[in-house]
Amino acid sequence: MDIGFIIDGSPEAAIDGGTFERRDPMTGEVATRAAAAGLADVAKVVAAASAAFPAWSETGPGLRRSLLLKAADLLEGRSADFTRTMLEETGATAPWAGFNVHLGAGILREAAALTTQITGDVIPSDKPDVLALAIRQPVGVVLGMAPWNAPVILGVRAIAAALACGNTVILRSSELCPATHHLIGQLLNEAGFPKGVVNVIANAPADAPAIVEALIAHPAVKRINFTGSTKVGKIIAMLAAEHLKPVLLELGGKAPLIVLDDADLDQAVAAAAFGAFLNQGQICMSTERLIVDAAVADAFVGKLAAKASSLPAGDPRGHVVLGSMIDVAAAETMDGLIADAVAQGAVVVAGGKRHGSIMDATVLDHVTPAMRIYREESFGPVKPVIRVRGIDEAVRIANDTEYGLSAAVFGQDVRRALAVARRIESGICHVNGPTVADEPQMPFGGVKSSGYGRFGGKAVIEAFTELRWITIEGPQSYPF
Repeated sequence: MDIGFIIDGSPEAAIDGGTFERRDPMTGEVATRAAAAGLADVAKVVAAASAAFPAWSETGPGLRRSLLLKAADLLEGRSADFTRTMLEETGATAPWAGFNVHLGAGILREAAALTTQITGDVIPSDKPDVLALAIRQPVGVVLGMAPWNAPVILGVRAIAAALACGNTVILRSSELCPATHHLIGQLLNEAGFPKGVVNVIANAPADAPAIVEALIAHPAVKRINFTGSTKVGKIIAMLAAEHLKPVLLELGGKAPLIVLDDADLDQAVAAAAFGAFLNQGQICMSTERLIVDAAVADAFVGKLAAKASSLPAGDPRGHVVLGSMIDVAAAETMDGLIADAVAQGAVVVAGGKRHGSIMDATVLDHVTPAMRIYREESFGPVKPVIRVRGIDEAVRIANDTEYGLSAAVFGQDVRRALAVARRIESGICHVNGPTVADEPQMPFGGVKSSGYGRFGGKAVIEAFTELRWITIEGPQSYPF
């Protein structure tokens, strides 16, 4: 598939004719040949978005809402296209692609609902005959950068609320799924958004630092949001800080799932397997640490090992639960994590085998802090079990990480489990539910090295609007 940019509502090639290739991680064949931006293309796309902003910012909520709703319908109608493209570019399974489309449409519909929730306040003033208002206004051009692992969900999320708030947007697509992200921009333009309101640009992997820096530095770009690794997120934050531009970051995770001594083990195992192995563990909320009370650890590990061993892994074109990882290098990283853990005393109780970019669902028992898998985000289907004695140790281990995105606690005494949840340092925590969960209306984001700011629901309005104090004043006297 050959794709260009979307600038001012039209397909565009790179000014210098540059392209790059994305290959299918399973077959090695070219999946997408995409236009590769240079600095001149950055100037062009920002100019288009900037020119479209004045009219779009004055567009009423009714029209914004109707366009977002139409885009949601179009997205659902293109499910087969997104499924095929995601499979070819990322190795995703059809169910994961279908869920991406479903939730992406939900995010667009939630954004449509936000258009009439961008409200303000009347604030009492000490000055007589003064009407003091706090109002929220669109900011201008918003740059959204989304990753490859949930490309429809996160690509839509990068721009939907910004559009609802009256901003124009540039989606800078991932180098690993440029066609998937291009499809999002294409269908939004098909929905009828005015020219220049929704733009998409891509770059070759080697050019990413220069292109991202140019986009952030451009004076017309007023807000940035980024979902991806903590390493890159820190770079984005530093670049934005140089220009005093607010940035919304949703970054890495090392989500703990705590199994208390009174947990329903069958439910805990089902949630753990879902959270650990969905999309090959390549989700920011993936269950990355199974922290299990020693009183129930043997039973839990036995059940989880049996569950993991039953999950078929293979070519995502077949009937499998685990498809391909994003590339062979990512799968090879799993080999290193397993070897390091086993060398220091961990036991492989399920999986452990790799075939190219396919990695079996793997469970490592008796993991300790000395092992890489204890601290490093695996971003794959290799998961550690850490045995603990009592609640205090479980909480200490759960918080013994730089990350703080999602978490879960399983226990049948809900009041006790909730008390544990409140002690965990994370932006999200589920009692008796998996670490992987998302709903468009929920405040989504992390703490510590998992980022700051919130996507979802009314919380996201703050990220994409400017709060202003405006007064209307009558005649008055002055001291001089």
